[in-house]
Amino acid sequence: MLSTSGESAAERVYREVKAQILTNGIAGGELISEGDVATRCAVSRTPVREAFLRLEAEGWMRLYPKRGALVVPISDREARDVVEARALLEEHAVRGIAGHAADRVALAGQLGDNVAAHSAVDPDDLAEFSRLDVEFHQLIVSAGDNPLLADFYVSLGERHRRMTTSSVHRNTAVASRILDDHRALLADIERGDADAFAAAVVVHLAGVHDLRDVTTTLRGRQ
Repeated sequence: MLSTSGESAAERVYREVKAQILTNGIAGGELISEGDVATRCAVSRTPVREAFLRLEAEGWMRLYPKRGALVVPISDREARDVVEARALLEEHAVRGIAGHAADRVALAGQLGDNVAAHSAVDPDDLAEFSRLDVEFHQLIVSAGDNPLLADFYVSLGERHRRMTTSSVHRNTAVASRILDDHRALLADIERGDADAFAAAVVVHLAGVHDLRDVTTTLRGRQ
């Protein structure tokens, strides 16, 4: 049941269902019904219908009258596009601070705190594990001191988070890889080695999301 608050029932249903989609509680390709969601959330079908329409407009669902709502799976194209955009933005940020020791130290401190918190989280807690994964990468882009690029990267955050939870859910070994890779990326930043970081972040993102062709494409651009 959803908690009581000042927000509308439709808003609460929207948040609940979207959170389930982003954390793989409702998997891509799954068909869900207004009635089931209304029962689970203890609301009528009207706010559920409103929430579904909003989720469809954002691209998370496709609605089928009298059948339900299909949660749109992550397509190979979407995954490649998100990973390519992330790698390019992170490389740009790290190259921007590579020659500035104070900026590197500040970022390294933030990333170190993130890695410590991330290491303490049970990978089965997909919501928190994926949130900290997103935070690690957003900290890097924010350090580039370009608000427009940082805002764009934040807009990728929900897709990033959904991809991470899907990857960890599919293969539990991915969680350990993410943490090991983050420690290595942090070390590259501490050394100011932008070239090493650029190569490593491509391998990291492509490996976590099992996108081998992206590694080849992005290495060709470096």
